[in-house]
Parts: sequence; structure tokens; C-alpha cells
Amino acid sequence: MAVVRSLRQVDADHAGVDIAFRADVRAGLSQTPKAIPARWFYDATGSALFEDITALPEYYPTRSETDLLIRHAADLAAAIGPGRAVVELGSGSSAKTPLLLAAIAPAAYVPVDISGDFLRDSARALAARFAGLPVYPVEADFTQRVELPGEIADLPKLGFFPGSTIGNMVARTAVDLLRHWRGALGDGSLLLIGIDRIKDVGVLERAYDDPAGVTAAFNLNLLERINRELGGDIPVENFTHRAVWDDVHARIEMHLVAACAMDFTIDGHRYHMAAGETIHSENSHKYGARDANLLLRAGGWTPVATWDDTDPAFALILAAATAFRSAP
Repeated sequence: MAVVRSLRQVDADHAGVDIAFRADVRAGLSQTPKAIPARWFYDATGSALFEDITALPEYYPTRSETDLLIRHAADLAAAIGPGRAVVELGSGSSAKTPLLLAAIAPAAYVPVDISGDFLRDSARALAARFAGLPVYPVEADFTQRVELPGEIADLPKLGFFPGSTIGNMVARTAVDLLRHWRGALGDGSLLLIGIDRIKDVGVLERAYDDPAGVTAAFNLNLLERINRELGGDIPVENFTHRAVWDDVHARIEMHLVAACAMDFTIDGHRYHMAAGETIHSENSHKYGARDANLLLRAGGWTPVATWDDTDPAFALILAAATAFRSAP
């Protein structure tokens, strides 16, 4: 089995609760409209529910991206080359990762994910599958500054950011994240990113509000997590899941909707919600070809190849770290 060494870069309080989680919940429920960042979906239960979502017939992104990785394996290998350290942002179960690793003959693999137990289980399974490949899991929030393992410092790097996770971020945050990772991965690095395309509204809304209610359970688990970790008494049964297309911002929005007026306590703080009020829990932005390329360029990456010949429309884009210039 390959070498596996785990790094943990999460700040927890005396109760073992992520300090940033506590702060985001307090701030998000104190503002109007209420909102909590989508990254807090992914405790162990949320991560498992998301894996269930990826298998749903309505949820096309995983199928589309997997199809692209399989059909264009040779093209990816030629464009990327061997010997790179693959750094995956928000690795989750690393379900699609073996397709990439098998194609490009990497020198190391660094999965970065905020769900520690899920991350380590996935890393062990992948290390067993790719004997001899050094695997260095990093438990961290990839939207914040992450210290990469010293073992890969001198290796050329490939950032792998699948699943159109970039779509969870508003444009300003997405550009900041891309700029940060441009710096962290360094000169000569590449980025392979999955980006979902704009498409029929019905297809989009079904993907985020499936008839089986798995996405609803995933959304509601955010409230369950708050109750579990922050001593909350939120009446979760009084909330429903809503997913709607916002054409102005080209995104699906997920909300937790209060079915009635209620008061609840979290971490000793009292909150009120009116009937019909929502907690905005996720965005999933969709990008046209020019939009996606502009986003990457703004973040310090130059697109060099795109594969998007799939249905429903989804894109894999390979970008190179843009050389810094003092002037245009």
C-alpha cells in the first residue's frame, strides 16, 4: 500500500467544534436574509448523503463529468503529462479521482477536504488501489489558506477541482479562491476544473430537488448538524427544502423554508424566524463557455483545453497558471 500521512488544519474549540462553523452559523442567522455557507453541509452524514445524491438519475453532473474523464483519458494524459502531484480540492469520496490518476501517472496525490473521517477513509481506499502512490490527505477547508505537504514542494502540480464545486461560490469568492490556489500551486502548475453549463430550467431544478427527497435530507441535515454540534433546539420538522432557478444570477438556489413562525436557541443565542422566511444554504452557479473562461482568467489561470461534448452539458477545462505581468 502507498504511504498515507494525514495532516489536520482545522481549528477546533474545547468542545471539538470547528471554530469557523460556530462563527458562520451565528453570523448567518443574525443577518437578513439568513444564510449559512454551503461548505458546512459536509459533516460525515452530509458527505454520505451527497454521495447518494450523485447516484440519483436526476443528478446529471457526476455522470457527465465521469463520462468526460473516461472518454478523454488519452487527451488528458497528453495535455497534463506524468509526474505531477495531484491536489484535489473538496475531494469527498474521491470517486472520480481514480479515472484521472490512472490516466496521467502522477507522482503523488493530496486530497483536501473538510470532512476528516470521510477524507481518511477515502484516502485509505485509494492508497490501497494505487500501490506505490504517495497519498497525503489534508483535513482542511480548501476555501481558506491550506499548507500543502512538504513532500510535494518540489513537484510540478495539478489542481483537480471537479463537480462544478466552483459554482457554489459567488463570482468574487470564486475569483479569490482561484487566485489563492494559483499562488499555492505555483508557477508551471495546471488546473483541471469541472464546470456545469447553463441548461433547461426543468433539468436543473430536478437535479437539486429530486422526487426521492435525498437532496432535501442533505439540506435539512445542515440544521441537524447545528443541533448536534452547537447544542441547538431547531425544530427541523418545521422546515422544508426549496430549490429554484435564479436567472439573473444564472444559479440554482437552495433554501430551508420555515413552515411557521418559530423561535429556537443555538449555542445560547436566541433566534426568530417568521413563517415563509428562509435560510439560504447553497448556490450552484452555471456558466457559459465565455463566462467560465473569463472567470478562470480573472483568477490567474489561462484555459488551454476544454472537453464538453456530453449531454446534459458539462465541461472539463484544463488551465495553466498565468505568468505574472507588471502590465498588460
